Amino acid sequence: MRQSFDLERILNHGYLPNVYVSARPRRLLAAYVADYLKEEVAAEGLVRNLPVFSEFLNVAGLSDGGLVNFSTVARECGVSSHTVKGYFDILTDTLLGRWLPSYTKRPKRKVIQAPKFYFSDVGVVNHLARRGVLEAGSQLFGAAFENWVFHELSAHDAYSESDVRLSYWRVASGIEVDFIIDDMRVAIEAKSTAKATADHLKGLRSLVQDHPRVQRRILVCRESETRKTDDGILILPFADFSSRLTAGELF
Repeated sequence: MRQSFDLERILNHGYLPNVYVSARPRRLLAAYVADYLKEEVAAEGLVRNLPVFSEFLNVAGLSDGGLVNFSTVARECGVSSHTVKGYFDILTDTLLGRWLPSYTKRPKRKVIQAPKFYFSDVGVVNHLARRGVLEAGSQLFGAAFENWVFHELSAHDAYSESDVRLSYWRVASGIEVDFIIDDMRVAIEAKSTAKATADHLKGLRSLVQDHPRVQRRILVCRESETRKTDDGILILPFADFSSRLTAGELF
């Protein structure tokens, strides 16, 4: 990985190169969102009520990386659930976001089946959700870190043309694993912690109770050294994760 990569900067300002290197990234992000509304949505006539769609974007930004309740979003925007579904279709059609389906094969326990939604750029999420400065160790920093891991996995899949199936796994009790590659080939958990504990590994350890054939389990975090737990979970610092992913060593 290039030495110029700055995790805190990219989680605060996003993945767009011009924004990442800018001395005024927040101003550029605001302009980017405004241009998107004007050029990609208004100019194409994709929505009839641009102010409502703008409000929808702000509400949707709060849902990044989470389960989306169409009824709740619709209520906050003052429109129907059908309209909200159409708005999410616009985000996916214009590549501003992507759904992550649930892994539901052969469940031993009741699993959540609703998909998650991730925006394609965490800087856009930060702007829409008015997050302010994200500090390492905060909950919002952790949410942005998860978005980044999803972005890396999606980008690698696109560039390598590996055509993997990405999903997440979550049981009704709330225990989950952020990302499943194909049919339990690799399970990846994203935690922004600088020191992984048993609590951070709970999802990956619970997963093997239902899916003992999972081939590889990985925790991506901010630890300084790569290591492996006694039960075979690979702890990867974020830079090592990115370089190994690029090299095709993870899947």
